[in-house]
Amino acid sequence: MINKIKSFLKIFLGITTFLLVSCTSPDVDIYIAINGNDLSGDGSFSSPFRTLEKARDEIRQLKKENKKIKKVHVYLREGTYFRDNSFELLESDSGKENYPIVYTAYKKEKVIVHGGFGLPVEKIENIKDSLVFNRFEKGVRDKIMSLDIKELGIEDYGQMRPVGFARPFGPSWAEIFVNGQPLSLARWPNDSTIAMGEVLDKGSIPRNGDFSNRGAAFKFGTERPKNWKSHSDIWISGYFFRGWAEDAVELAEIDTIKSIFKTKQPSLYGFGSGLKFQRWYAYNILEEVDVPGEYYLDRTHGKLYFYPPEEIKTLEISVLKKPLISIKGASNVQIIGIQFECSRGMGVYMERTENNKIQDCTFRNLGIVGVCIGKGIEPFKDLAHEGKGEPASEKIGSYLQHIYSDPLFNREAGHNNGVVNCNIYNTGAGGIHLGGGNRLTLEPGNNYVENCTIHDYNRIEKSYRAGINISGVGNKIMNCEIYNAPSMAILMHGNDHLFEYNEIHHVCRKVHDQGALYYGRDPSERGHKVRYNYFHHLNSPHATSAVYHDDGACGMEVYGNIFYKPGKIPVLIGGGMDNSYTNNIFIDAELGIHIDNRNQNWSKSVLDENGIYDKRLNAINFQKPPYSTRYPHLSKYWDDNPALPKRNPVSKNIFVNVKKTIDGDKEWLPFLNDNWVTQEDPGFVDAEKGNFMLLKTAKAFKKIPGFKSIPFDKIGVNKNLK
Repeated sequence: MINKIKSFLKIFLGITTFLLVSCTSPDVDIYIAINGNDLSGDGSFSSPFRTLEKARDEIRQLKKENKKIKKVHVYLREGTYFRDNSFELLESDSGKENYPIVYTAYKKEKVIVHGGFGLPVEKIENIKDSLVFNRFEKGVRDKIMSLDIKELGIEDYGQMRPVGFARPFGPSWAEIFVNGQPLSLARWPNDSTIAMGEVLDKGSIPRNGDFSNRGAAFKFGTERPKNWKSHSDIWISGYFFRGWAEDAVELAEIDTIKSIFKTKQPSLYGFGSGLKFQRWYAYNILEEVDVPGEYYLDRTHGKLYFYPPEEIKTLEISVLKKPLISIKGASNVQIIGIQFECSRGMGVYMERTENNKIQDCTFRNLGIVGVCIGKGIEPFKDLAHEGKGEPASEKIGSYLQHIYSDPLFNREAGHNNGVVNCNIYNTGAGGIHLGGGNRLTLEPGNNYVENCTIHDYNRIEKSYRAGINISGVGNKIMNCEIYNAPSMAILMHGNDHLFEYNEIHHVCRKVHDQGALYYGRDPSERGHKVRYNYFHHLNSPHATSAVYHDDGACGMEVYGNIFYKPGKIPVLIGGGMDNSYTNNIFIDAELGIHIDNRNQNWSKSVLDENGIYDKRLNAINFQKPPYSTRYPHLSKYWDDNPALPKRNPVSKNIFVNVKKTIDGDKEWLPFLNDNWVTQEDPGFVDAEKGNFMLLKTAKAFKKIPGFKSIPFDKIGVNKNLK
């Protein structure tokens, strides 16, 4: 009897095991290597594929044959994978909610996805053409190197184009990189700018409705342009009229007798002179290759001239205009541990996706941004007019109008997508575009950027190209460090966004009248929380802020932040309502918080019937749910005297060595009695070393009962996760 039972149990266990194996598919591992083979390889470790496309197609086939596949890993072996087109993932390439499809570097090997060409270092030579040789300054002629790129079969050098405030995104022109570092287009002056001379013709001003597309004319007041033998394809960049709106246009004529520049294109606000920020520099000039790291590309003959910054180990040129990876509709996909570089476009583009994650990746030497989640760049690429010259001037500003100013613009960014532990630097036009959520229903996107380092992200486009551009509803930026930029760190539109534990410093270094965290011109954009962030070293020659509530911006809670050397106007509330400042610490500043009533005077036109506020409020049905219930004050906006700022309380804050705490009427900015203004150390752990954590015995807790300790040690990037 016992033997029969044992036999039965063996049979039962055997059947059970068979059924379990039959019902459960094994995990799938696919390998790619630069020496792999898509024809003879089978995707195994010992016989890898060569391309991402082959791995993707293999997964598609496996899913057709066995719908029960769970985990799929595509392992990329070490090497550089050159791309001449986007790697595309569509809806059919989705993983499952608990079993994502993962594209990752194998065991942290160095994997590079590359959008350009490596140029042969051995073909670099000294300049042989005496006519070209003599155009350079005598002291550097022997140091300038040349390379015939056209001879190598590369003939697409991209189009130089106007770049600046309110202009559309577009791919960069061909750029050159030595040893992985970007070279700079030859310019003059090398590291400064020149004051605008007398403006003879402001040019047409699209901002005022003049779309005649007439360029400007102004005196340049310097002898330097007389050294430039060719006046073709020379460009100027600068703050031509407004201090927040850098622009770049091509020169149509250089009159060296009368010292006059004439431009081919207008600038949005026209041209002006006399203000300290109204300055220019010129670039893309052969004769100005005069310091290490500069280059000039002769597009007519396909010749590269450059001044090497160091011994040349690698020389590269960017080519690809499209995203290196394009994900449209594919969800539950992860990209881990890959380096994206040397492209005229962006790294990863996503739209209509759910639960995708970009993790532990590096994005550098790109023409646009590292990552874009949601529409906002690619759908408007036609406005860039690649190879077709400058778009008509009536399109100037249409880009920002469509993407950031249209309250209901749907970026189709999906939900729960994230960028985590990534490094983004040396990009051309910003770091990350983050969308998601529905502004009509206030459904959150829950997309996020976490633990990322973003710096040096305005190599080509410097105006309103933020480190992180966030829009939509209910998205998050956490534990990031953003620094070293001429303009803003975060440009925001939308509702209910969360900013916490971020370190932002050394931004707004060139701009005038702008903030590190900036939003405005739409009173329906509310519900934001800014807490436990560290804003520091934002001082510049111009008027800059840490947090800028521009032109009637409303509804932000600013709690538990530290503002150290935070700019000329650390906080600027430009006529808005319902912005509270609580439990913050301001250190070493001329001013704490400024408020004004601009909507009652010079900016009052925003309140006109059928004006900008009226249109934006009506677009989201502000007097009906969910807006009327989520933001009770908003439904009564027009009955609440919107010309005057109100309900902007300042409570339980510490002001250390701040010469003037508030600037503006106290009725607009109630400065409560529970704030502490002091010249003494409130109890920092070590202020001299920049540790602004408060000791448990800090005097601050006695001076302000109820003041909560700010978790300074948790702010910024967590290096342990890198």
